[in-house]
Amino acid sequence: MGGFIFIPLLVVGFFILLAGFFTVKQQTAAVVERFGKFHSIRHSGLQLKIPLVDRIAGRINLKIQQLDVIVETKTKDDVFVRLKISVQFQVLEQKVYDAFYKLQNPHDQVTSYVFDVVRAEVPKMKLDDVFERKDDVAIAVKSELNEAMSTYGYDIIKTLVTDIDPDVQVKEAMNRINAAEREKVAAEFEAEAERIKIVAKARAEAESKRLQGQGIADQRREIARGLEESVDVLNNVGINSQEASALIVVTQHYDTLQSIGEATNTNLILLPNSPQAGSDMLNNMIASFVASNQIGEQMKKENIERGIVSKKKPKRQAPPRAEEGDDLNY
Repeated sequence: MGGFIFIPLLVVGFFILLAGFFTVKQQTAAVVERFGKFHSIRHSGLQLKIPLVDRIAGRINLKIQQLDVIVETKTKDDVFVRLKISVQFQVLEQKVYDAFYKLQNPHDQVTSYVFDVVRAEVPKMKLDDVFERKDDVAIAVKSELNEAMSTYGYDIIKTLVTDIDPDVQVKEAMNRINAAEREKVAAEFEAEAERIKIVAKARAEAESKRLQGQGIADQRREIARGLEESVDVLNNVGINSQEASALIVVTQHYDTLQSIGEATNTNLILLPNSPQAGSDMLNNMIASFVASNQIGEQMKKENIERGIVSKKKPKRQAPPRAEEGDDLNY
């Protein structure tokens, strides 16, 4: 009978003894209390406590942790903006007691300090300054948290402003402003490029006109020189200047008719184009030259009678042609 009672007691005692052993994970600290009072802090490895006397009150994570806090506040230029603050913190190994017993909820405490600092710093800045000086906001948050949380055994490793999110309408307005600014710059470059093209085109046209005018001038100079030579040749065979000029004009008239006839696809019509047009033109020109000479002679006589003498030197007259039977004495 006694043996049957001893065996259950032995089993119960074995489990009670087994409950005295416990393990603590790496980068973790266990807080042991004895009869509800703090007794010791146990670190990683196999640990032993007195069964039914000691108990594990809690475990503290010694790893670096991150808490993301989203804060909505207003800037100096009355723009509502949401900032995402990432706080990286760690429980100091030598201050596990303070972290466990002095602070009930560390995440809420950190969040409260982040809200307080951000809402004190951001309203001093304009929206553009918030983007440019976000590191200043992060440094201010880290400084305030270090001062406050070190009392509770926490060390603030790093604070980062990971996101700045203005109101949707504000972002749309900023995008429109940016787009308008870029369109303005693009329009200025396009206008400058168009101006350069116009200037280059005008210079090219001016150079083309200059060369074209020079070519026309050279052409007319050569034509005049050719006409002068033609008149000299005709004068040498006994045709005076008036008749030579008329003959050259008629010749050019027929050359023009020949050029028009050679072109198959042309809409040019030369008037007059009757068969007797050449002879009529020659007769009209000779008559006009004769009339012009008569008017010139009459004006010279009138000028002489009035005592007006021309200062121009008289043209040298060509010697008369020798007739048959005349004696030529040299």
